[in-house]
Amino acid sequence: MNHLESTFTGKNNFWRYIVMFAAVLIVSNTIGAIPLLIATLIKSLSNPAVFTQLAANPNDFSVIGLNPNVGFVMMLFPFIAGLIAFILLVKPLNNRTLKMTINGTGKVRWNRFFISGGVWLMLSCLYLLFYLKLDPANFTLNNKTASLIILSVISMLFIPFQAAFEEVLFRGYLMQGFAALVKNRWFPIIMTSILFGLMHAFNPEVKEFGFLTMMPQYVVFGIIFGIITILDDGIEAAMGAHTANNIFLCIMVTNRSSALQTQALYEQYNIHPWTEFAALVITGIVFIMILKMIFKWGKMSLLFEKIAVNSL
Repeated sequence: MNHLESTFTGKNNFWRYIVMFAAVLIVSNTIGAIPLLIATLIKSLSNPAVFTQLAANPNDFSVIGLNPNVGFVMMLFPFIAGLIAFILLVKPLNNRTLKMTINGTGKVRWNRFFISGGVWLMLSCLYLLFYLKLDPANFTLNNKTASLIILSVISMLFIPFQAAFEEVLFRGYLMQGFAALVKNRWFPIIMTSILFGLMHAFNPEVKEFGFLTMMPQYVVFGIIFGIITILDDGIEAAMGAHTANNIFLCIMVTNRSSALQTQALYEQYNIHPWTEFAALVITGIVFIMILKMIFKWGKMSLLFEKIAVNSL
């Protein structure tokens, strides 16, 4: 085992993790917001009400005269800025490298990334096909133009950075930090999943359906990714699944309350959050079992074992 155990070779005062977490969020929400801010300022010269209009609907980039795909790239830029900040700070703060945060070694297992992403994508497609057959009136073809190809290229180029930022920060860095604090595996899964959920608390879905309705979904996503991180001893599989999930949502299906506002192939009219939650739980269990067979993981009891610090 390397991912959590490698934590103990670095600098692990918990204040370092708090500083890192705060720093990357500040960078992503300041430096990362500069392109969108510049576009908004330019538009405000001819339309002083643009700030009010954008505040009322932050995902409507037509307010500032942007093509939806260009606006989508600007929306993803903060994650790239946050990831760069993390890479620059992890060595001076914790005496570790990005690769050490990924799996505790100096090598990234890309096969894990692509296999996991492929499995999640397959399950997502099956669920969408099932839903389309079950309730076809709830969907309409939203985009049959060439812009869908452009959106697909943008998603495949930029979404991996967004997913990598969140996985490196939560299932990588903070999971290692909580492991150093309590020296077990289940506590880091729970804590990072709760923080992962809270980071999405300002998403438009939460405003639409309520905090207590949407938070379980985000937390369960975190638990699924946390479990496969522990069982696979690294975050590559979690990064792959997270990337595949967000690319699928960007290209295939959108709705008016989605945080990922794109010109996707389908638009879904009515969202049933607790149905989606149940589907996520089932999908997550099936996903974990499939990866367990593919990667030949050991016993699930590993999730509850203490970390043998003395054996490092």
